[in-house]
Amino acid sequence: MIIAGTNALVTGANRGLGAALVEELLARGAGTVYAATRDPGGLAHPDPRVVPLRLDVTDLRTIREAAARADDVDLLVNNAGVGGAGSLLTADPERARAEMETNYWGPVAVLRAFAPVLARRGGGTVVNVLSALAWAAAPWAGSYGATKAAAWSFTNSARAELRAQGTHVVGVHLGFMDTDMVAHLDVPKIAAPAVAARILDAVEGDDDEVLADTPSHTLKEALAGPPAGLEL
Repeated sequence: MIIAGTNALVTGANRGLGAALVEELLARGAGTVYAATRDPGGLAHPDPRVVPLRLDVTDLRTIREAAARADDVDLLVNNAGVGGAGSLLTADPERARAEMETNYWGPVAVLRAFAPVLARRGGGTVVNVLSALAWAAAPWAGSYGATKAAAWSFTNSARAELRAQGTHVVGVHLGFMDTDMVAHLDVPKIAAPAVAARILDAVEGDDDEVLADTPSHTLKEALAGPPAGLEL
């Protein structure tokens, strides 16, 4: 897919990677960029191509309304996500359920709503922002990793299922990105604009997967070895 002239929708567009993706899409000549978030009121942008859109990935009504409003989308980016629920064995299970609702069921619901839109537009492309923690044995992020592992599986099955309608599905993995979600962690972090550029390079190159940084490459390779090699 060539970005120039296409219409895109980015969930979680109000900050972090979502905001960086909006800017990168504009820089590459996108047509309309729907900046989707739960509260679009604070999403004013000087570029008239940016259209703030209310979309809560845990609220089916707002998803359906967004799909009806943004019925000219060629590129869908499932970026919205939450973290911090912690261990699946000792932390609050309700927080873990809420994390699964956003990180797994959210992209499922959004893609179910927008797949027909993409089909009418000739197929288009879907990007699911995942995580290298989908492959890691990290008890301190057991809930988050499980949500992203589920989303990885969904991404792969959706790619196979939507190929018949001409829709390309891209999965994005990265370790730690310099955003609010991991601001408390003292670890090397990749910048959000760099990740956004790599994602759109993959879209334009028709790649199925993005390994955005060293941790994602390392953990993907470790999948072929013993489980102990996945421990962080």
